[in-house]
Amino acid sequence: MTDAQIHKVRFEPVGIEMEVEEGETVLDAAFRQGISLMHGCKEGQCGSCKSKLVDGDIELLKYSTFALPDYESETGHVLLCRTHAFSDVSFELLNYDEDLLSRSIAVKAFPGRVAGISALTADIRLLEIEIERPLKFWAGQYVDLTLQNGAVTRAFSMANAPGEGTNLRFIIKKYPNGAFSSQLDGELKVGDALVAKGPYGTCFRREARSGPMLLIGGGSGMSPLWSILADHIESKEQRPVRFFYGARTRGDLFYLEELAAIAERLKDFKFVPALSHAGENDSWDGEKGFVHEVVLRHLREEKLTGAIDAYACGPTPMIDAVLPILQMNGVEPDHIYFDKFTPAVR
Repeated sequence: MTDAQIHKVRFEPVGIEMEVEEGETVLDAAFRQGISLMHGCKEGQCGSCKSKLVDGDIELLKYSTFALPDYESETGHVLLCRTHAFSDVSFELLNYDEDLLSRSIAVKAFPGRVAGISALTADIRLLEIEIERPLKFWAGQYVDLTLQNGAVTRAFSMANAPGEGTNLRFIIKKYPNGAFSSQLDGELKVGDALVAKGPYGTCFRREARSGPMLLIGGGSGMSPLWSILADHIESKEQRPVRFFYGARTRGDLFYLEELAAIAERLKDFKFVPALSHAGENDSWDGEKGFVHEVVLRHLREEKLTGAIDAYACGPTPMIDAVLPILQMNGVEPDHIYFDKFTPAVR
């Protein structure tokens, strides 16, 4: 048992109370107790968990002043992922999502093993793992995977729909210096032990909505979107779906046959791949340009009706480019869900 001091935490305006141990961050304490607060990187880089200290003694770990500028820290703003409590504390949540809070799942660790690694493109791999017991998660969420020596932990979104038992799949982009991904071509073997800890993430499929659904991805952003799409199909919900996927060249596209089969099966579904660097040998007559430019063209031309839900997953520059386009074309900010992917370097 731990000897750490335990303090009470209260979140306004939602009136939720929980405990935090000295030595753990407020955000980690929330995850442990199944209270899913708004969060992104969990490392003080993004500002998603920014809140205001109302009362109590706290200390902040190192963080990026991009996420929390000095003028905000001077007015009592904090990042919950960097906050340690030294007394009972209360915070005002600046961003909260009732749907997220109502569907919280306690974060736990799941020991597992590598079940398979296969190539989808020159630099994208499908990693399959088998965990000891089923993980409950919402389509679009992610886990932290830790390799057996404990030295490398990396966040990856599930590519499979929830409810597939103890098998988890991940679509992962390889980076030459990627602390985890560079091990997918040889170092990591079938049978190797790892631990999946989660679920995390706020970019999950919102259910029972009838308006159009936009899925926008690039690179390994396919992973959570594939999970969301599979979950949508299983739900039997009827809504228009537009899936935009940005790649550099024809060789960077994958799952095209599977997507063609989905288009045959779903009533109002379109997959729109866009190539930003289509080569002369690509024999490509599809969309060209960056994916945000293609999304803009389609939204202007098609004029979708009904409340749109948009899910955007991929590299930070792609997300930063696509968010204003969505808002300028009638997608309400609280119906835009996104996940920014950043590489970890050894």
